[in-house]
Amino acid sequence: MATSTRTKLVIVESPAKAKTIEKFLGRGYKVEASQGHVRDLPKSQIGVDPAKDFEMKYITIRGRGDILARIKKEAKNASVVYLATDPDREGEAISWHLANTLDIDTASKCRIEFHEITKKAVKEAIEHPRAIDMDRVDAQQARRALDRLVGYKISPLLWAKIKKGLSAGRVQSVATRLVVEREREIEAFIPEEYWDVTAKFQAMSQKGKPITCEAKLVTMDGKKAVISNEAEATKAKKRILKASFAVQSAKAGEKQKKPQPPFTTSSLQQEASRKLNFSTAKTMQVVQQLYEGIDLGKAGTVGLVTYIRTDSVRVSDEAVAAARNTIISQFGQEYCPDTPNQYKGRKNAQDAHEAIRPTYAEHSPDSVKAFLSKEQFQLYRLIYNRFIASQMKPAVFQTLSADLLGNDMVLRYYGEHMVFPGYRSVYIESADDEQELPEGVLPVIKEGDGIQFTQVSADQHFTQPPARYTEASLVRTLEEKGIGRPSTYAPTITTIISRGYVSREKKRLFPTELGCMVTDVMLEYFASVVDTDFTAQMEEKLDSVEEGQTEWRSILREFYPPFENMLGVAEKQIEKVEIKDEVSDVQCEKCGAMMVYKRGRFGRFLACPNFPACRNAKPIISYIDAPCPKCGSKLMEKTSKKNRKFFGCEKYPECDFVSWEKPISQKCPKCGSYMVEKPGKKGDKVHLCANESCCYKETVQMSEKETDE
Repeated sequence: MATSTRTKLVIVESPAKAKTIEKFLGRGYKVEASQGHVRDLPKSQIGVDPAKDFEMKYITIRGRGDILARIKKEAKNASVVYLATDPDREGEAISWHLANTLDIDTASKCRIEFHEITKKAVKEAIEHPRAIDMDRVDAQQARRALDRLVGYKISPLLWAKIKKGLSAGRVQSVATRLVVEREREIEAFIPEEYWDVTAKFQAMSQKGKPITCEAKLVTMDGKKAVISNEAEATKAKKRILKASFAVQSAKAGEKQKKPQPPFTTSSLQQEASRKLNFSTAKTMQVVQQLYEGIDLGKAGTVGLVTYIRTDSVRVSDEAVAAARNTIISQFGQEYCPDTPNQYKGRKNAQDAHEAIRPTYAEHSPDSVKAFLSKEQFQLYRLIYNRFIASQMKPAVFQTLSADLLGNDMVLRYYGEHMVFPGYRSVYIESADDEQELPEGVLPVIKEGDGIQFTQVSADQHFTQPPARYTEASLVRTLEEKGIGRPSTYAPTITTIISRGYVSREKKRLFPTELGCMVTDVMLEYFASVVDTDFTAQMEEKLDSVEEGQTEWRSILREFYPPFENMLGVAEKQIEKVEIKDEVSDVQCEKCGAMMVYKRGRFGRFLACPNFPACRNAKPIISYIDAPCPKCGSKLMEKTSKKNRKFFGCEKYPECDFVSWEKPISQKCPKCGSYMVEKPGKKGDKVHLCANESCCYKETVQMSEKETDE
């Protein structure tokens, strides 16, 4: 009888998730958090022994002893223990480590798994426990061993030959290489001049109103119009002005733009970067909060989104039905397709989890806004709207294409006009590079109509090099090339920036001198480690371990011997490289030497070159071209302890003005308050009034130099 009163113990990873789940389960259950891994390879040694068939040495992580002691105590007093760590390889491995530590039989039904933190999902998981999936555990062990061998074998070489503190990583080295090679493509690029010739003409709209249309020169004398200099452009312009034009052909049509699928981890990181200006790390931090649970007042604590590390676009039938009901109730039957929209995931996508979606369609962003921080609301609205839009009808556009012929020249007009918004009533996708055609009123023109051009323009352009990566486009490239998995994108980018291999300036990623040097060493001596195809194939092999098709140690047996040979060659042949510190124009006030730039945990700083004899160091002071709105002094660009940029008065602490957004010198023309600058869409900037009760804003087109930067 005493046993029946004992509690059941559920072990999760995060304390926030523990609080949420404990409220769902109520009396009779105790929920503890492991706070991630409790055991791992030791930091002081490799912990993987190739001589013993890659035996792994696991120890309790320093600082986790108290957590483990508390969990052991609760487990000892519990009638049953459920391991409820995250539903992925890493989570499975954490459950395995916990089972070993708590003397739980891994073949027993001790593991529960849920993909959303809702009362229904958690209770269903409790009713269907399973054994620990050793194939998933082994896939994680193989990845951990590979990453440890690469990191702990190559990093000491980089320390010895290039610079202390350097490290190499299996995926981070490939990501750095991509950024380095893109920069070299840009440097090697030779721009080519070309000219566009366009002409404007007047026409009548379908409602009988005059409108101005524009056509572009596409062919001359039966050949494609390729104009490479001003003389040719001027000649073509004069020829158009002298000629009489008529409509050779006019083709009206209709096209549809279909909605995108709900988010995967990768597409969420990309879209949050474009629309919200979030870094990949910020996106994962905020979406983790939405997943683990938000207190919605009377409704209780609820996980607002499903599991956040996924590359699947699959959605449950129940969720699709909820989305369709929401669409019909809010927009009408005409916005809901006859049959649910279905989406095909990318090749090699893991289908264990659904796409990232709201757990309850009735929790609209506005209905929960009061319980969310600004960033949580922005991201939840993005996820919610994308999911609802994914089950809506396409947007429908009328199109018109017309060829205008005169003097053996053809100018082409193309226009489109939206006649049914469909999913775009809820959500419009962003893109890194492409720009959509402007939508407007279409003219009424038909074959044989005469055309009189009112203005002809010739505009000079130059071909552009490939764009530098943003975090969003780098994530997309890593995914397209099959490098890494949803859980690795954000930490990979964070690592290459924190290591000083890559710098981020105005959303663009630039390789540093150090990043270029390390990449060159890796390419010369560890070519396969930084080879994109090799890395992608390794991911496929890890997937095959998870699927039970490959024994995990066989991957290491195949990888290690040639890798060991590469190490031997590198140790003998790499010559020591001396990296000279960049000298600043700031003099050390203690010893008189010119200070040098160093990179630390929170970015670059100034240090005395005579260290350790002189230990003087100071932050880099950067002023912006705007006065302090509070006292009129200079404003400085600063960095917080969490490496986030902010702006503050140079007179601090006498003046306590601070702003996360960059103030500008312009005053608000509406209320007189100071204004701030934020990145806008499609390469522009937005100037906003800092006074929240004033809604004034203006869009400013960025210059070519600013856009490139």
